[in-house]
Amino acid sequence: MTTSTKTARRGEHGKDHRPTRRRAGPAPVARGVWPLMLPAVIVTGFLVILPVLYTVWLSVSDRRPDGSNSGFVGWANFSRMLDDPLFWNSVRVTLFLFVVCLVVETLLGLALGYLLSIDVPGRRIFQGLMLIPAITASVAVALVWLLIYDPSLGAANQILDAVGIDPVVWLGDPNIAPWSIAIVDIWQWTPFMALIIAAGIRSLPSDPFEAASIDGASNWRKARHVGLPLLMPVISVAVLLRTVDLVRFFDTVYVMTQGGPVNSTNTLNVYGYRTAFIDQQASYAAALQLSLLVLVVAIAGLFTWWRRRQTIEY
Repeated sequence: MTTSTKTARRGEHGKDHRPTRRRAGPAPVARGVWPLMLPAVIVTGFLVILPVLYTVWLSVSDRRPDGSNSGFVGWANFSRMLDDPLFWNSVRVTLFLFVVCLVVETLLGLALGYLLSIDVPGRRIFQGLMLIPAITASVAVALVWLLIYDPSLGAANQILDAVGIDPVVWLGDPNIAPWSIAIVDIWQWTPFMALIIAAGIRSLPSDPFEAASIDGASNWRKARHVGLPLLMPVISVAVLLRTVDLVRFFDTVYVMTQGGPVNSTNTLNVYGYRTAFIDQQASYAAALQLSLLVLVVAIAGLFTWWRRRQTIEY
């Protein structure tokens, strides 16, 4: 490079005006923003941080049913939890419902979302009707499905009887009850997944599909190799939202079975509730709920990492 070229790149004061790369990172927060954020920080501290700290204190102490506390007991509650077969059963039930519901809701939501993305007359009305299960209170949904699963008068057994199948004790059989709970959650939340995915499909760019058509790709190849990769960030958001809810499974299970029969639907959240308010063992229940918190953070963190990876790749 000649001297004249170097001089041209530098200003008249000798400064180098070549563009420099800036590291990607969070934008600095203006000082004037902190007073506006302070009320939200205080409310978050009272509603989130203080209860968590109190739960930690309960888990390492011995809170008795009469309200007295014998003081610090260390890791005794956690050691008891590791030797508790009901704890491991509740973890197994929680993970079973989590995997079954998440996989089925994602696959059905993907198929239904594609159908909802097609412009047909009355599509918006149909979308609004589909959202009704998701916006209905879970307790109300559980009560309705209790009637559907009724052994003698329920619609489920009447349908089975109409096609020549023997009646099923939906919530009384330990082998069938977890699947019955999963069906309720799938019915309630698949439309939610479908609406998110349908919105993502409608926002996809058309240029990659047109290029694939010019190259002679079939509809299946365009969906598999073009549409699905572009849709992965949207799917990951929907999966993350359902993940947090599914791991904390409580209201539907408690209303329908209260963890029975024979603890076959006893999720970790239900077990912690029963331990605290029925067995009156607050300290042990606090340890159980902290284990649930760790499980939620671990699974949500895993899916968040996966979502960021999908965003970077696509």
